[in-house]
Amino acid sequence: MTALRPDRRSFMAGALATGIAGRAVAAGASVSGPVAPTWNSLVSQYRYPEWFRDAKLGIWSHWGPQAVPEQGDWYGRFLYMQGHPMYEHHLRTYGHPAETGMLDLLDRWKADKWDPEGLMRRYVKAGAKYFVSLASHHDNFDCFDSAHHEWNALRAGPRRDVVGTWEKAARAAGLRFGVSNHISHAWHWYQPAYAYDPEGPRKGERYDAFTRTRADGRGKWWDGLDPQALYTGRHMVAPDGIDGIAAMNDWHDRNDGQWVETAPPGDDRFARNWLLRQMDLVAKYKPDLCYFDDYGLPFGDYGLAAAADYYNRSIDWHGAIDVVLTAKQLGPQARFGLVQDVERGFTNRIWDEPWQTDTCIGDWFYNRSRFTDRSYLSAEAVIQRLADVVSKNGCLLLSIPQRGDGTIDAEEEKILDGMAQWMAVNEEAIFASRPWRVFGEGPTVLPTGMQNERAFKGFVPGDVRFTAKGGALYMLVLKPSPGPLSIRALGRGTMHGAVERVTLLGAGPVRWRQENAAMVLDLPSSAGMVPVVKIEGRGIA
Repeated sequence: MTALRPDRRSFMAGALATGIAGRAVAAGASVSGPVAPTWNSLVSQYRYPEWFRDAKLGIWSHWGPQAVPEQGDWYGRFLYMQGHPMYEHHLRTYGHPAETGMLDLLDRWKADKWDPEGLMRRYVKAGAKYFVSLASHHDNFDCFDSAHHEWNALRAGPRRDVVGTWEKAARAAGLRFGVSNHISHAWHWYQPAYAYDPEGPRKGERYDAFTRTRADGRGKWWDGLDPQALYTGRHMVAPDGIDGIAAMNDWHDRNDGQWVETAPPGDDRFARNWLLRQMDLVAKYKPDLCYFDDYGLPFGDYGLAAAADYYNRSIDWHGAIDVVLTAKQLGPQARFGLVQDVERGFTNRIWDEPWQTDTCIGDWFYNRSRFTDRSYLSAEAVIQRLADVVSKNGCLLLSIPQRGDGTIDAEEEKILDGMAQWMAVNEEAIFASRPWRVFGEGPTVLPTGMQNERAFKGFVPGDVRFTAKGGALYMLVLKPSPGPLSIRALGRGTMHGAVERVTLLGAGPVRWRQENAAMVLDLPSSAGMVPVVKIEGRGIA
């Protein structure tokens, strides 16, 4: 059969989004490419790209209008929850949320000092091999030239194509380019915007999402835009008469929750629109990677249609599926049709398939207190984390938060500079490497799973990680300390092959001896952060 043009494929996938029978969509996907919107087809067709196996480190611009208040994550939700620090900040800074809400902050996102090319040069020096731009967060604001959502960065905020600008800068710098899509949660995430203060002088007065209409924008900066399209509509609205902050929070926990993985009950228009926006996003920017902030694919058949559309487009672009689609908490089968992302978490083993962990040096959205109290992750902590992830067949996607004006602060610059200095000496141990026979050893037992970084107390002396490339073994010493370093995995009775040379990258030969139980190395006291020992010989790696 003749392959359909991209516009025809969009129509067929859109047919699912408008309710046409699933079999018609499956037939359309088969015509448009070999990948059908089924798990069996995704798993049978997908192959992990070699570029992703080699890349190891990505930088993420998790940047949008919620960076404006400089208060950290989920501002667009918490500003509507009386008693929360972000509600109090909003009240002091912008006014009561019955009058001034998230909609009003969109116009304050100017990006007027944003230097994408300058930032990209800094990210490349820090070791990034791919770059990811946030396309739309839970605040339901598209940071791209969106054909299916009026609340986008060309009609509000910076009034420029943020994703498209990043894409040009990343590709000009020789990086792979990705996008992140967090839209699927916006409908429940925004429900507090329809609530009210449960106590105080404005008790019971509904917030702006409940009252604003398209007509209210006449003569204002958002003239012609519908606030209900931004706030997603009334799906789980708190009823009148809830008394007290604790009672309101309890109501939200029971009826709205913190993380919902389904479409709005009884209304799939939001899911249909999600699919159209997702297909528009990948068609316009041809991303090498797409990050879904979801447990598995969102919205059932809609998510499957989005994945099939993306893979079939890749075949059109590249002649093969040469892209990465990530999601979280994947089941055993799904892990071989997508790439698993482990948000702010760890694993305790080498995975057979490549995977990704995403984390941030601070909060996802810029939080000024991270700068003032110096609480960012250090460059050393970032490199330690990178070594741990790479030793287990993973890639690290690292968020560097930007202010609303597009800049990063002096502490963030120091972290990136520290990463760049390390990479200048040691990058051969990271990029295009593969896991060794064991990932490493040491006293630290890592927590496993997602969202568990707070339980991690840091690496300690004796913790090492291994990578292999070109017949050489690399040992990354996560926390060097004075005195000999004994490594059991390299003992004569454990290790295969014959050690011939042991060198410290950037410094030269290392004194060593191989005993039956361990190899003992004498590293110089000036080895610096996360020094790398290169071990060569017949059959070593």
